[in-house]
Amino acid sequence: MRLSKFLCTSLASAILLACSVSAFAEPDPKLWPVMKEAFFANREMQEVDFIKVDAPRRAESGAQVPVTYSVDNAAANGVVIKKLYAFVDANPIPLTATYHLTDMLGNFQLSTRIRFETDAFVRLVGETADGKLYVASRPIRAAGGCGGTVDGDEAAIRASAGKIKFKVEEPVKIGDATAATFNIKHPMRTGLQRELVSQGFVPAFYIKKSEFTYNGKPVLTIDVGVGTAEDPYFKFNFVPDAPGKLDVTATDNEGKSFTQEVEVKG
Repeated sequence: MRLSKFLCTSLASAILLACSVSAFAEPDPKLWPVMKEAFFANREMQEVDFIKVDAPRRAESGAQVPVTYSVDNAAANGVVIKKLYAFVDANPIPLTATYHLTDMLGNFQLSTRIRFETDAFVRLVGETADGKLYVASRPIRAAGGCGGTVDGDEAAIRASAGKIKFKVEEPVKIGDATAATFNIKHPMRTGLQRELVSQGFVPAFYIKKSEFTYNGKPVLTIDVGVGTAEDPYFKFNFVPDAPGKLDVTATDNEGKSFTQEVEVKG
């Protein structure tokens, strides 16, 4: 979903104003109606229990907040979610990622780490193929993960960006849920951070997309946003239908691609 320039500017201004009042403010439920209208216009949205957000009520660091998203297909009673939008509604850039789901995921379950600028609700919006919307929410207390200053050896940071750790848990039983873990080295700069000495804004530099395939068939595609924490981490279940190879291609906002594959034996 694309916001108009006006909506995008207005939404960011409203959120930044709310965040500037206090580094630790109670999650504000009034932010969501504005954001919901900006991203989804007048579309109806139903709050449900079959989509879940699991996370600590208070995180140790706003820069690395662990969350787990899940969809219970049995409890969904025939509703098939094809896309999930993950929001942190008090972040200056609230959409942290969009997940494009396939049947190979079975009961969707994914763990990741995200950023919080201040206390906020995580909103996980599911969309079906025919455009129906469902939402689950969870308040989390955390702060300081989107702005601040950055420092370090720029050449070393860029040299290490794109290094991947990728594995599939064993033993694997063909036809059963199998856990895959993906971790890529990357600073995930938001464009809101400042250089320590000059105090100028550091340009955004982040992983933009991660695509997972199994034996050439799509498994999971993630449109990654800057609300995803540094060194993006995704652990998810998939259901291999035969022995083969799980591949990943990650692309950053500068157009560089990084690939790796894991052999899966039944």
